[in-house]
Amino acid sequence: MELLSPFAAVVTAILLLLPTTFVYFLFVAAKKKYEKKPPPEVTGGWPVIGHLPLLATGSEPSHITLARWADKFGPIFTIKLGVHRTLIVSNWEMAKECVTVNDRAFASRPQTLAMEVLGNNYSMLGFSPYGSYWRQMRKIVTVELLSNHRLEMLKHVRESELKAAAEGLYLKWTNSASGSNKVLVDMQKWFWDVALNLILKIIVGKRYVEYSCCSDDEQKGGDDEQKGGWRKELRLFMELSGKFSVSDSLPFLRWMDLGGVERAMKKCSKNLEIVAREWLEEHKQKKASIVAKSREDFMDVLLSILDDAKDLSSRDADSVNISTCLLCLFLSAKSVFVFKFHTYCRSVPTFQIFYN
Repeated sequence: MELLSPFAAVVTAILLLLPTTFVYFLFVAAKKKYEKKPPPEVTGGWPVIGHLPLLATGSEPSHITLARWADKFGPIFTIKLGVHRTLIVSNWEMAKECVTVNDRAFASRPQTLAMEVLGNNYSMLGFSPYGSYWRQMRKIVTVELLSNHRLEMLKHVRESELKAAAEGLYLKWTNSASGSNKVLVDMQKWFWDVALNLILKIIVGKRYVEYSCCSDDEQKGGDDEQKGGWRKELRLFMELSGKFSVSDSLPFLRWMDLGGVERAMKKCSKNLEIVAREWLEEHKQKKASIVAKSREDFMDVLLSILDDAKDLSSRDADSVNISTCLLCLFLSAKSVFVFKFHTYCRSVPTFQIFYN
């Protein structure tokens, strides 16, 4: 019996291990069966910099390259933009899943150099990450600024600006030195001026250019010099906000400031903030001097709302939020206007305005 005891113990252990092992492997197999596989990654990426060379040095535009990869790897795949793994979706059903079913997961924004510097440390609504501050500002913008009631109250501004733009075209025709019955108009520039005039008038009660000017040279003088070239800085802001920065893909190279992008962004942001502060002071003085006057633009509304706002993440309501939110608002709205009109003008690049 003593000789059989070790053998019996081994047999007993084996009999106990067999079902345990079977259950374990069955569980692992079931887990692998229902485990979600990550999207495929595009081949050909370089070490450290990833797929940036394939997008930047190719003979075709980036969107064509991405479409070709979608045909090869499927409607959802990943690429590496430097150290960042990026998900690419090229199917409307998957895109719908991202923006509706999983909207909270995609609600935030990547932290880029432009959003930090031009967005005043992520204070702009369009640049700020998802959180309590973003929700508070979104509520203010949606309910107080872009509501149907507010837009209806500003209907007279839209009508007056469009009327002034048409009168400006007529004035340009009457002052034409050619003596003919027609005048050439750069419609792309005209739409740019009208869109920015309308947006600035609604937000801060200012104009980008005056329609009564007879020439482009007159539009660029006078007020532009007094304001320190803010119109030029505005165009530069739009250019820099979409400019590629090496530090966005390779953060460890930010200290080098390759191309001087960060330096240019800081200068542009500082110049525009000076102008925004001047507008803010003008509205504060107007608010203090006028009694029982209806609020005429967005800045007047924000002055009253942000005085009582609580959840602003320790940001100064006057010097930061008003200026940066307003800049973000009219820049975003301007992008919509210019994109639509620019696409339209491409089909007919030159217009002739005739008056009988």
